[in-house]
Amino acid sequence: MAKVTFSENVCKGCGLCVAACPKKIVELDSSKLNAKGHHPAHCIDESKCVGCAFCATMCPDCAITVER
Repeated sequence: MAKVTFSENVCKGCGLCVAACPKKIVELDSSKLNAKGHHPAHCIDESKCVGCAFCATMCPDCAITVER
């Protein structure tokens, strides 16, 4: 099973990772703001993550780490 980690304070909420996820399990967390004032991305169901790392590849700020 893959493990995906989001660095919330680095994330600028651009949503590129959300669009890139083939399983549609990444979304912006509308319930919180990070230090920069953006809604950070997070994984809503890590058990469905296949470890493709498309989200990490698309992230312009390198805020996502995927471990297989």
